[in-house]
Amino acid sequence: MTASAARTEPRPSPRKRAGNGAARPNDADEIGLDALVGHAGYAVRRFQIWIFQDFIKTLGEVDIKPTQYSVLTVIGANPGLSQMAVAKRLGIERARLVHLLDSLEQRKLVKRVKSKADRRSHALHLTTPGETALAKFKRLAAEHERHVVEKIGKENRERLLQILAGFT
Repeated sequence: MTASAARTEPRPSPRKRAGNGAARPNDADEIGLDALVGHAGYAVRRFQIWIFQDFIKTLGEVDIKPTQYSVLTVIGANPGLSQMAVAKRLGIERARLVHLLDSLEQRKLVKRVKSKADRRSHALHLTTPGETALAKFKRLAAEHERHVVEKIGKENRERLLQILAGFT
């Protein structure tokens, strides 16, 4: 086929024309991503969106978000850490962590205790109900991780964790 023949043959279009003449996709999956297909950051972000949506759905009955779960888990594993240490370890802005801890404290899951070493800071501890709740959250989070395995496979999940280990 010649170049001129290729130009004159009509190409099927997956798009309809909107009233203003602009191309309008029939379906989101038909929208081309161009260079985004090869961008690791784009793929990681899309996977993160799926991960967060599944986590929130799986832990919906206990109303715990991924960041709250992370904070509770770190406090549970390291009783007495300062707010600053938790914020730094998890990469959370201190002001955001304060708000998050306020909500966990209102739910009686976490308590702040004035530090004996530094009166300007607080040591963080799980309450007894917080310890019980965290055990349940961990069981539900394990269910969420099973969903990840169903989505990407066990070997791929293990490889993904190895690849991302340098960022944790």
